[in-house]
Amino acid sequence: MNTGKRQKQRKVLLMGKSGAGKSSMRSIVFSNYVAKDVRRLGATIDVEHSNIKFMGNLMLNLWDCGGQDGFVENYLTHQRNHVFGSVAVLIFVFDIESREFQADVISYSAIIRALEECSPSAKIFCLIHKMDLVQARLRVQLFDERTEYIRTASESFRDNVEFFPTSIWDQSLYKAWTQIIYFLIPNAGTIEALLTQLADVIEARELILYERTTCLMVTHVTRGRETENPFTDRFERISSILKTHKQSMSKHTGIPAGSANFAEMQIKTGRFMFFITRLTENTNLAASIPPSEQIFNAARVNILLVRPKFAELDIASKPRPGIQQAFAHSAAQIERGDERSEEEGGRRGNKGKEREVVGMGGGGTAFEG
Repeated sequence: MNTGKRQKQRKVLLMGKSGAGKSSMRSIVFSNYVAKDVRRLGATIDVEHSNIKFMGNLMLNLWDCGGQDGFVENYLTHQRNHVFGSVAVLIFVFDIESREFQADVISYSAIIRALEECSPSAKIFCLIHKMDLVQARLRVQLFDERTEYIRTASESFRDNVEFFPTSIWDQSLYKAWTQIIYFLIPNAGTIEALLTQLADVIEARELILYERTTCLMVTHVTRGRETENPFTDRFERISSILKTHKQSMSKHTGIPAGSANFAEMQIKTGRFMFFITRLTENTNLAASIPPSEQIFNAARVNILLVRPKFAELDIASKPRPGIQQAFAHSAAQIERGDERSEEEGGRRGNKGKEREVVGMGGGGTAFEG
């Protein structure tokens, strides 16, 4: 990948009242914390900036904003243009158990007005957090009620706000952040098109692309019978499993959790075969295929051949040849490499013969020297 290309920065505001759980979810998603470890996190003071490299050239400029009233007042007055200017996404976190919900919504409305003034094209995601604290039978009803109330306070962004129920104790957190990241990746459509072509070539039932560091799903392609899979949360479940596996590897090897990665994982059954392997420097690819050793082995080889094609993808959208051309190009490179190896081997063999002849013919002179 051309590392000389300019990185694309997307400014993301993470806001909400103090104690809503903003820093906890950020630490779990981006710093590889586990849920039980976030209790030791302190309150955010003013703004904590994080530049997070995601998917090659995409850099998330994440602003974790303290939610104490004094800080919020400062954001809305003295730092208004600085905080709310050039924002791509606002993530606002509501605590489902807040006893001052109406006051939280008033604060949210003031922030919405500042965003409308400084970044009118921004996208808004509202996370109704700590849903695990609500009785299971009441969750849907309470979530719908809060969502409707907040939407009415969203003013001009009313039709441009998405809501997610979240908890750090289940995969709902990954589902919400997956949607946020998908919105921020400008070439997601190109990636999906390439995955669709690849799925056709290797006869995959499903391909799922994950970011390696955060284990968040970037996108997926589902084909055939797999579209009827009743486990609609399987992508987030795999994210959670991968995250837990990284934590386990870190614990037993001493490698930081952010750097701990595996080469490949395989599962083979009589009904399907499944493997996760590295696709690029920043991504892992999960593939579900029919139970056939031939298809399985061919899929692994074809994914190896197409890696350079996916590595080319960057933020700048420009036309590129399809997967078939990528396979042909990779195969041609391999063939040229084999030819070069044969030629070099031949030259080495000839040089060896020449050296042998010289040694035999001029041995006396060599010994004298």
